[in-house]
Amino acid sequence: MAVKQGCTMRLKSFNLTLGSQIFKACADESRLRILHLIFMNGEMCITDLEKILDFTQAKTSRHLIYLKNAGILSYRRYNHWVFYQIKDEVGDIIKQIFQFLRKDSQLQHDQHIYQTLFTNRELAVNNRQIQEWRGGRVDKERLKSD
Repeated sequence: MAVKQGCTMRLKSFNLTLGSQIFKACADESRLRILHLIFMNGEMCITDLEKILDFTQAKTSRHLIYLKNAGILSYRRYNHWVFYQIKDEVGDIIKQIFQFLRKDSQLQHDQHIYQTLFTNRELAVNNRQIQEWRGGRVDKERLKSD
């Protein structure tokens, strides 16, 4: 699990307004699925969330904005990508919520899809590096054996 450890700022308690925002945000199954993937993997971009959850870009974006406005998510930009992560301040609360949901079959399925996509992406990167190392030429011996 890629959850941040040793964060410097944690809420020991929170006011009614923040508590209400957090619990309202977690009252939606789609937002919980998004939040769980981010919780398990440290950070996620919208494109990966769309693929894993089979959501439209609009639906995914709407839920991410809701979670951000509720004070649960922060983000960082890298070129044209936006990566979302759970704010340190609410990490303990989110961790507790997912302790209760850890055996949920839908959340486990979503994580399995993420791991499969991540593995395939790593394989694609490795294959590209091998091709670059070979100067872009195809290994004819390997093609014959396939």
